[in-house]
Amino acid sequence: MKFIKAIIVQLLVLAMSSCNVLQQASEISRLSKCEFRLYTVEDVTLAGINFQHVDSYDDLDLMDVLKISSAVANGSLPLLFSLNVQARNPNSGVAAMNRMDWVLYIDDIEITQGLVNERIEIPPDGGVTTIPVGIHLDLMEVLTGESADAVINFALNLAGTGNRPTRIMLKAKPTIYVSGQAIEYPGYIKIKTEFTSL
Repeated sequence: MKFIKAIIVQLLVLAMSSCNVLQQASEISRLSKCEFRLYTVEDVTLAGINFQHVDSYDDLDLMDVLKISSAVANGSLPLLFSLNVQARNPNSGVAAMNRMDWVLYIDDIEITQGLVNERIEIPPDGGVTTIPVGIHLDLMEVLTGESADAVINFALNLAGTGNRPTRIMLKAKPTIYVSGQAIEYPGYIKIKTEFTSL
């Protein structure tokens, strides 16, 4: 009797595992049909100064200018912002990924890279999910040899008109786990301001 119970339990575990594998395989299949775009740039800070609503150099007050000048003199000018990526799912079922490695390009120059290390689900039937990608880089390293004014103008122009990331491109590689194994999308996809599919 105990032996039969043990077999039944093993069969149930196997059946549940198989269903889980099928679900994960379906999610990655649906992901391959999703569309991605760069949506907005938010929370732009340069040397700790909020640049979100700064349109020109003239909008900076004296303390801001002094703080930026001091950072430049010390050889470090940290720029932080959140790049919002939108994913749209045309499928009738949920699409998902467990991780997204990314490479950031500005004006077609590779700037930095990182990853979003969390499960992301995209709802079905045209549903859209926004994926915030936190960017942290040192503009003094990116713009070596440029003047302080040039560096500040770069930060001001980064988001483009209306916080649209017109100068930015993101290359992304989604990963999903199937039965505990990481399956990466082959190669990187290019994500720009208009919706494009994998």
